[in-house]
Amino acid sequence: MSSKALALPAGATITIFGGSGFLGRHIVQALARQGYRMWVATRRPNQAMFLRPMGDVGQIELVQANIRDDASVRDALMGADAVINLVGILYESGKQKFDSVQSEGAQRVASLAAEQGIRTFIQMSAIGADDDSTSDYAVSKAEGEAAVLKAIPTAVILRPSIVFGPEDDFFNRFAALARISPFLPLIGGGKTKFQPVYVKDVAQAVVEVLARGIEGKIFELGGPEVYSFRDLMVLVLKTIRRERLLLPLPFFAAKFQAFFLQLLPSPLLTVDQVELLKSDNVVSAEAVSEARSLEDLGIVPTSPEAVIGTYLYRFRRTGQYEQITAG
Repeated sequence: MSSKALALPAGATITIFGGSGFLGRHIVQALARQGYRMWVATRRPNQAMFLRPMGDVGQIELVQANIRDDASVRDALMGADAVINLVGILYESGKQKFDSVQSEGAQRVASLAAEQGIRTFIQMSAIGADDDSTSDYAVSKAEGEAAVLKAIPTAVILRPSIVFGPEDDFFNRFAALARISPFLPLIGGGKTKFQPVYVKDVAQAVVEVLARGIEGKIFELGGPEVYSFRDLMVLVLKTIRRERLLLPLPFFAAKFQAFFLQLLPSPLLTVDQVELLKSDNVVSAEAVSEARSLEDLGIVPTSPEAVIGTYLYRFRRTGQYEQITAG
């Protein structure tokens, strides 16, 4: 299949599922600057009103939709020229299950979009998506990819490594833990590899896919450097200027601890996340050789060191007043 098609013109209408989340808000802002009209489909539109000022009057509209419901998804797609599905969960809670959201949800959006003749479709997945994984999260991501490509072969899949930025769930989480705990856990000894990618770079990747009219490709998005889990914990501590013990925690011990932590309303760690940490989360050699990386979209990746200090400073002992107190 050709990887080139007509670029999506400015003024086209894009339905975005999950546009009010951490990644979604940056994608909405980036697309607004390109002149696209957007319908942001979300379960609770009243909680996503902050998106509307990111564009001109009427450029960004909110519509109520639940990715588990055919009727609301069909209504949200009506008249759209393109679709972006960003919906995903890090852990299961209530009716929000990996299968129903990341597998069946993706299949529902893609099949209903195909019914309406939409061929420009971007599915946000993750590095590590794998049918053979021991992680339910990774399996459901892979199933979602397969369902999307079956319904719309021209769809583009984006697989980022861990995404960092002001509202991220990775650096913020461990910085917060370092503020109250005398140690940071190195799950599995801290050897798992990551290639953190900046949220604005991922948003620009979406813009480039649409602007270049790319079809039927799977991109793996990673930052400029590969880090071990231990490296990232050291980086967190250096950034927030705290000293903490780095405690190696074997996988079996981490799973035992996660069994109880996942019972919290907002789990610090789940058993499934421990399973994910058994596999490296980096851009594959195949993606690089086949021109399916961030750089192949013309984007120079941003390093965590250049950004995380701008939002993790609040975890330093005196936060934004540190320079004053140091003086």
